[in-house]
Amino acid sequence: MTQPTEFRLLYAQDDFPVFQNRMYDSADEARNCPRGNIRIVEDLVSGLVRNDAFDPDLVDYDSAYQNEQANSAPFREHLAWAADLISDVIGLDDLVEVGCGKGTFLEMLARRGASITGFDPTYEGDSPLIQKHYFGPDLGLSAKALVLRHVLEHIPDPYAFLCQLRDANGGGGLIYIEVPCFDWICDGRSWFDIFYEHVNYFRLSDFRKMFGSLLAIGHCFGGQYLYVIGDLSTLRQPEYDPEDPVVFPENFTASLQDGAAASSKSDVVWGGASKGVIYALLRERAGAPVEAVIDINRNKQGHFLAGTGLRVCAPDEVLPNLPRSSRILVMNPNYCEEIRKISNDAFTYVEVGND
Repeated sequence: MTQPTEFRLLYAQDDFPVFQNRMYDSADEARNCPRGNIRIVEDLVSGLVRNDAFDPDLVDYDSAYQNEQANSAPFREHLAWAADLISDVIGLDDLVEVGCGKGTFLEMLARRGASITGFDPTYEGDSPLIQKHYFGPDLGLSAKALVLRHVLEHIPDPYAFLCQLRDANGGGGLIYIEVPCFDWICDGRSWFDIFYEHVNYFRLSDFRKMFGSLLAIGHCFGGQYLYVIGDLSTLRQPEYDPEDPVVFPENFTASLQDGAAASSKSDVVWGGASKGVIYALLRERAGAPVEAVIDINRNKQGHFLAGTGLRVCAPDEVLPNLPRSSRILVMNPNYCEEIRKISNDAFTYVEVGND
């Protein structure tokens, strides 16, 4: 555990699944999954927000980890938006994607004509564009720009990691960074968006402190994510700004108690990914467990959620026998229209976080 000289505790929970996106083959295995604690703090030296109870030794990604979101049309639209931004601001020549996962975004850029190489030691496919190891200085590469999507929130020391990327890339270059937005989590009191895997929680102002030069900065994906395009040669150590403290709501989990009080025995979670795992877990702890979990990702279907051991079902396993009075709890409001269409708009839909 990191021992900062000064910090302010914002939020705490115990016994969270270490992997909210690892799928398990049995309910017992899922309920007995590895767990860790949550201690979200604001570092009063750097100004950054992190889980001070995070233990990197607990985190080991493997093929059972399923975080593919591109099964859904709204998310594919987001990827296309990000690809457009990179093309317009950076261009498509001489790109490197660090932590490219299953290669979905990389392949989208490649289809647009990008010259791009991906690096990810956990990659299991056979694309010649992706190398199954870390991006490092020993490679002797100096790309025009790096792409870093949903990686930095998993890194214990994000500033040091960015410096390593800068050095590995010949001391400079541009970088596109995309991460979840902590201001969105706070403003919406989205307690189901705090995960053990995410050691860091970023605000736009964090990147203004870390980069001397930013070519683009803003929010995307309905405000849930933030993005920057920065010049790696202008990296600088972030420092706490007393004029820009984290504003964390005192009643952060109020909707958990309200939701539990208004719950029905036939409540169904739609979305067996990060948000759904934590939502179902804390609803269970509040004495109001959900009935079932639906997800359109076939790699999740038939497997079990970490923590609760709930089985992930395909829509046609649940919907035909679901009472019309049931509530479908939509874990991500960006997908609500799609979910209504799949389920023939036959139920009551609650956009979790917007209810």
